[in-house]
Amino acid sequence: MDIKTKNVVRVACFTGSQLPVNQRIVINAGNQSKITPHSQDKRSRTMVSVQTGSQVNATAETLFLVGQKPARIVAALCLSLFLAMMICVGGSATANAQETKVLGARLGVYPDYTRFVIDLDRSVEFSYFLLPDPYRVIIDMPEIEWTAPPGKVTSGGGLISGLRYGLFKPGTFRVVLDVAEPALVSKIFTLPASDGKPHRLVVDLSPAKRDAFMAASRESMVAYSARSRNDTSATEQSADVAVESGRGGSEKPLIAIDAGHGGVDPGAIGVGGVYEKDLTLAAAREVEKVLTDSGRYRVLLTRDKDVFLKLRQRTEIARKNGADLFISLHADSIGNSKHRGASVYTLSENASDKEAAALASKENKADVIAGIDLSEENSLVQSILIDLAQRETMNLSATLAANMVTELGKSIELQRRTHRFAGFAVLKAPDIPSALFEMGYLSNATDAKLLQSPAHRRKVAEAILRAIDIYFEKHKF
Repeated sequence: MDIKTKNVVRVACFTGSQLPVNQRIVINAGNQSKITPHSQDKRSRTMVSVQTGSQVNATAETLFLVGQKPARIVAALCLSLFLAMMICVGGSATANAQETKVLGARLGVYPDYTRFVIDLDRSVEFSYFLLPDPYRVIIDMPEIEWTAPPGKVTSGGGLISGLRYGLFKPGTFRVVLDVAEPALVSKIFTLPASDGKPHRLVVDLSPAKRDAFMAASRESMVAYSARSRNDTSATEQSADVAVESGRGGSEKPLIAIDAGHGGVDPGAIGVGGVYEKDLTLAAAREVEKVLTDSGRYRVLLTRDKDVFLKLRQRTEIARKNGADLFISLHADSIGNSKHRGASVYTLSENASDKEAAALASKENKADVIAGIDLSEENSLVQSILIDLAQRETMNLSATLAANMVTELGKSIELQRRTHRFAGFAVLKAPDIPSALFEMGYLSNATDAKLLQSPAHRRKVAEAILRAIDIYFEKHKF
């Protein structure tokens, strides 16, 4: 073997569900080589030089040293292959661990424009679009970590009246700016860290006429649609969100548990700043555990992490997987801090009372809150007519709700009119008996504290199990 011969080896490393990441290992005799991207694919491949000699400078890329004797080349090559694979795996883990962090957000109000600034620990890519009715500016970025308080963004006047943010879907973090009146994005840009200031994403909004806003909205949506053209369907996007658990075969009933809200849609914000989306997810996981441990049911979670789902997606996930029951978990917040107690809702053409109608209206706006364009939605939840088949499902839903009221009443505080009716979009699957469980009021200190208690969640989950048992005793699976 000629030590002066250059040998090239390609190594493919698979990290979880990611596509192969190729690294090129070059074994060289002579002087130190440079580490550069492969000329055919500069974004996905890196060259790692494996050299003879002893003059190797340590770098972040890590160079491998091979002894000068030809006999050692083969052994060194094997070691290099192993280490290269470790770099692929370790590099991926490091990249994931080093998620971009938000350091803060702030608002500046000027005579002719309003400026919104996000401080970041590194530069970030972004895209944006505008949505009307209500007026919103939507900014999408790769997944980032936002743990910093948003500051007084919505109380400083100007054009911005509201701010929401969170994981919109795996890989995409969304920021939604509610705009008080029609406005255009006059500037949007990033600034590098300098003079002690962090990286920044800057958005300047200027007042505009509605016609100008609508034209800009259409233009921005065309660009956004072009970028999203290769995305999978709504249901397919949720495939890694829905999680089924259970013991045994498919002869067991499948119960879909839906944790309300999530991601960019926080839901109600309660006493102490607790988010509804976090409490519903914790409760859903507890219900899943109790039902699964019973050995009598399989369980499907519509989401098992803090991610946004459209209302349509939630019912589609349940229907696609053939769920036998659908229970959506929520927690409300109202102006009266003394009002407390749980309630159960089922679908009806007419609301049972004004409070039920108001709650349904609020819950049905979840897609708007998350920056979804509903102008071209041809969704199940908008188009279903309540026909005879659905009326049968509504009757079964009422039976399930009655069981839940009875069993929950043995363990937790309920409202006086516990079973209520309203037109909740998330309950409109025509073939799955469904109920929406409002676990309590986050605006009430006692309810908010209980909903954060694992012991209380256990009581709720066990009551739901008993209610489901009674349902299937009457309606054999």
